[in-house]
Amino acid sequence: MNPPNQTIGSNFIITGISSVPELQLPIFLLVLLIYIIILGGNMTIFMLSCLDHQLHTPMYFFLANLSMVDISCSTVSLHKILLNFILGDRSISYLACMIQMYFFSALTFDEFAILAVMSYDRYVAICNPLLYHIVMKQKVCIWLAVVSWISGFIIVLLPNILVSNFSCYKSQEINHFFCDIVPLLEITCDDIAILQVLTFTVGISLSAFLPFFLTFVPYIFIIIAILKIRTSTGRRKAFYTCSSHITVVILLYLTISFQYFTPKSKISTESSKLFSLFNTVFIPIVNPLIYSLKNKDMTSAIKRRLKLR
Repeated sequence: MNPPNQTIGSNFIITGISSVPELQLPIFLLVLLIYIIILGGNMTIFMLSCLDHQLHTPMYFFLANLSMVDISCSTVSLHKILLNFILGDRSISYLACMIQMYFFSALTFDEFAILAVMSYDRYVAICNPLLYHIVMKQKVCIWLAVVSWISGFIIVLLPNILVSNFSCYKSQEINHFFCDIVPLLEITCDDIAILQVLTFTVGISLSAFLPFFLTFVPYIFIIIAILKIRTSTGRRKAFYTCSSHITVVILLYLTISFQYFTPKSKISTESSKLFSLFNTVFIPIVNPLIYSLKNKDMTSAIKRRLKLR
């Protein structure tokens, strides 16, 4: 018996985080609360970076861009959970599914790219402080941000086009809470050999290794420069300027590694979706906390805006 086919133009069914009816309301409320926290925290950083003149520096300019990426990525991945509960409809059109998959993968790469640019910013600030305002002038910062945003949408374009050309599916159900490339590959009955090679090339070489390389190599020079500082006070001050960023980078790459490199045989499908949900929302929540609690400039800006000082 041939597997049922899903043709372009039909709808997929998003199974969601859990199919247990009693859990739908708690899941909706939890995701809504998480989304509100993500919006509130990241919008606070974005607005402070725009409105507070003391935060009009390259570092906070890139931080504002990072906050917008986090908001966009969370909106793309979480909105379907909220709509499914409100509308009582788990279906998603083929076109909407492809758009969601494309934007999520592009925005994920954009986050890697912006973090890599922020590493370069910290490298210049610590290793070449006298040239910092010359190297990281406004025009350069704007171009770096634009390239970071555009690069993700270009790099992931070809793999997403190949996925969108699939014409045969074994099931209408996507066992996930949004349209991601991995669950789509699991239900297609088309030949995915070329896509697997391309995914390895683009996904690992460009989307993962290149940003990883560009993010961590500057820290080799940063650490060397910090160790050359003679006073302990100077070393602590230099390390403090990049501690928030390196903390976020390490957490991001650890969560992504656990999400995509954990053997599927060791975790159930439901656990895999919960783990994916955790990774999807973890960094957007943690970013504002780290940059507000560990950053004196940001806490001072918050106090100025709240007139608590």
